[in-house]
Amino acid sequence: MKQPRAWQRMLSGRRLDLLDPTPVDIELDDIAHGLAFVARWNGQTHGDWPYSVAEHSLLVENIIPRLAPRTEPRWRLAALLHDAPEYVIGDMISPVKAAVGPGYKELDIRLTAAIHIRFGLPALLPVTVKTLIKRADRVSAWLEATQIAGFSATEANRFFGKPPAGATDGIMITPRPPIEVRADFIRRYHDLEATIVRA
Repeated sequence: MKQPRAWQRMLSGRRLDLLDPTPVDIELDDIAHGLAFVARWNGQTHGDWPYSVAEHSLLVENIIPRLAPRTEPRWRLAALLHDAPEYVIGDMISPVKAAVGPGYKELDIRLTAAIHIRFGLPALLPVTVKTLIKRADRVSAWLEATQIAGFSATEANRFFGKPPAGATDGIMITPRPPIEVRADFIRRYHDLEATIVRA
């Protein structure tokens, strides 16, 4: 019996095997492009453009130094890439992930490891780094929920936790065109990479 296709051809020409992803088949431009066109919140956000995973990733990376000012650039890079697998598997809201079951999580773990290795990060991040990124992710979710996804602050506090003092000061979310966010994602990657090389 013919096996179903389990790979995707990327715009770079790479062919990424979803069941056995390898670092050599992962390209920054593919990630940036894919994430810039994947909508968070299933597209249920205010604004003329969908709020993309790429824009969310930039926000999470920006929140990291507000929570931990001395965070190394490589861990900020890990924050930028924390949802990178979604350039292939899309962004599922938490209730859908729960319904799909462990298969989605296993796929996410394999892709994350390959992406990390491709960009010079450990396949598995230290627990302290993962915890920090998760905290920044929750702050980001709170901001998105209250500013563009229609949640009240009370609801957002219940689902995502009240952000620590100063973590959200001055941050305003305005969804932008995908090509603009894609360019910003690539630019931020190169800024962080240059800092890591100099360190």
